Amino acid sequence: MQCSLYVHIPFCSVKCDYCGFYSAPVDSEYSRFGEYIAALLRNAERFFREFGVDRVPTVYIGGGTPSLLGASWMKRLLSGLTEVIPGTPFEFTVEANPESTDEAFLQTCLDWGVTRISLGVQSFYAPSREVVHRKVSNSVLKKGLALIQEAFGNRFSADLIAGLPLQNESILLNDIEQLLSYSPEHISLYALTVDPGTPLETYTKQHKTFLPESEEADALWIAGRDALEKAGYAQYEVSNFVPKHGKPSFHNIRYWRMENWLGLGSAASSTIIDDATGTGRRLTFPPDVTAYINGVQPALEALDKITLMKETVLMGFRYIHGPDEILFNKRFGRGIGSYIPDTLAGWREKGLAEEKPALTKTGLLLLNSFLAEAFAELEATYGNAVYTSHSPAR
Repeated sequence: MQCSLYVHIPFCSVKCDYCGFYSAPVDSEYSRFGEYIAALLRNAERFFREFGVDRVPTVYIGGGTPSLLGASWMKRLLSGLTEVIPGTPFEFTVEANPESTDEAFLQTCLDWGVTRISLGVQSFYAPSREVVHRKVSNSVLKKGLALIQEAFGNRFSADLIAGLPLQNESILLNDIEQLLSYSPEHISLYALTVDPGTPLETYTKQHKTFLPESEEADALWIAGRDALEKAGYAQYEVSNFVPKHGKPSFHNIRYWRMENWLGLGSAASSTIIDDATGTGRRLTFPPDVTAYINGVQPALEALDKITLMKETVLMGFRYIHGPDEILFNKRFGRGIGSYIPDTLAGWREKGLAEEKPALTKTGLLLLNSFLAEAFAELEATYGNAVYTSHSPAR
């Protein structure tokens, strides 16, 4: 069986106010890095054996802040994965933050087969970063980018956020202009979301942090998208862009196609799909580093046909090409258009969906509305199933 691999490193030096992912604030001298890595490698070996994995096309090490491991612990992780992964992945990505990126870390990544670094930039505008506790100086941020460019050329991805506190269109466009000077092969432009339970939610409710109004935030993101497209970057997913001959994130494309993946680490989940029955299994580790080190087992959840179909619709319509029709037919017996004909017809009539089952660029801006209609049609016809999280690390 073919499975992608996600490895969650849930450690950060400081947790950003907007972050809804599980992470544990530690410093680079944290005493349990070795135990955590050992647990990751044990589970990798066990999962590959139990699920009969014979090919791993893509690997993504995310977080948290994987670069916080430093060169020595990253070498231990990468060398250990090399021993247990069958074959050689054609795409291998590691996330990094500029303040914990140095030459030794990057060289270790190169030595052990990493093909792309994904750097959290978020913004070059220091006041916006500081408000959400993204505390890294501009000099350190630019040094990190320069080091990555020197080691990997343009084989790196960078994240920006639209809608941060104190941000306006001029600031966002300046962020994009500065980032483009480093010629990244891939750019993610995210619209800031206020996740429940985050400090950002608390501060905004207490009026201690002020975000752009909804319409202003939407306009900011659209201005950023337009600037990227003017610079030659094409949107291929809701938040992701590549230049004309750049490479998208094939790892993420496998999520959007709802193909098999294994998740290792605290709070990570795996999704294994049986194409013959159109059902699946999800295994999720609890968000607890100590429990993970001590060998806690993942919780098992069965994905029935309607739940898996809804997740396939949810993920597939994020992608500019829409869900994979061949794969959808294989799993569910017929094309997606026969399951949500009214929704697709209505959106095509409004010019928001293509003739193939995919949203237009304008339609992508209204993805949540499309999904609400599609889910209502599925539930009315095929029954109401509980929707569950699809993320590899929550």
